[in-house]
Amino acid sequence: MTSTRARIVLVRGDITEQTVDVIVNAANSSLLGGGGVDGAIHRRGGPAILAECRELRASQYGKGLRTGQAVVTTAGRLPARHVIHTVGPVWSKTEDRSALLASCYRESLALARTLGAETIAFPAISTGIYGWPIGNGADIAITTARSHGDAPLREIRFVLFDEPAYEAFERALTT
Repeated sequence: MTSTRARIVLVRGDITEQTVDVIVNAANSSLLGGGGVDGAIHRRGGPAILAECRELRASQYGKGLRTGQAVVTTAGRLPARHVIHTVGPVWSKTEDRSALLASCYRESLALARTLGAETIAFPAISTGIYGWPIGNGADIAITTARSHGDAPLREIRFVLFDEPAYEAFERALTT
């Protein structure tokens, strides 16, 4: 049986405006909201997302979500069916955490497939406040998407907030 790979698409814009089956949140381990993409998703999605995140913390994620893991909640008022929350690693000059960053993408894609999602939108995980270099982050994201973008996924969308991020992902996509 032949595997069908999803198409990889780059978009410059706001991830909270993407009409897809799944929006991926670059969450912090608390799952209770924060700054950047995480804060934007919680604000636009409304209280239903936070309520489910609190339920997750009260049950199996009492100590928070570990780096590289992924968990799903409702999308609330977002134009999506689900939000997958994943915790990216903080960049380190002295420790290679690339496998943890790849795990964020891989685990999110696996969870999306179990949900029957056909479309998924990712931010550039860990490349904001967590300091991951955008070029390397783009390479890891694209490589992982190419390797794990199986059916039923039809489209893996990377939504990049600014031009330097878009250009880095474009370079990664064409190599």
